[in-house]
Amino acid sequence: MAKGHRSQIKRERNANKDTRPSAKLSYARVSVQKACFVLDAIRGKDVKSAIGLLTYNPRYASSVILKLLKSAVANAENNNNMNVDDLYIAECYANKAPTMKRIKPRAQGRAYRIEKRTSHITIVLDER
Repeated sequence: MAKGHRSQIKRERNANKDTRPSAKLSYARVSVQKACFVLDAIRGKDVKSAIGLLTYNPRYASSVILKLLKSAVANAENNNNMNVDDLYIAECYANKAPTMKRIKPRAQGRAYRIEKRTSHITIVLDER
């Protein structure tokens, strides 16, 4: 088999796959900047304190991220047989997703563009 054959490349990529439990939300209707405010608050914290922070945070992004965090915890419990009390948030980040472009009519026949931004949010857990 050739050195750069695609099956060999796939095999090498799958050999060092990350086995930590995670959850990903694609096309969340919140901008990256607004999601990062909430994600920065919970990064590195244990799961119980992060859930407490997200529950009482007034931002819209916190409700979306709380649901995603509960999904990641369920993945850790069911798929990886991990103890919930030992889990902490190893990584959490938001990446830019496609932007929906809309038009708002303005005075004298002009039109302003409104950009409705979306994001891909990822949470990765790990055990202490």
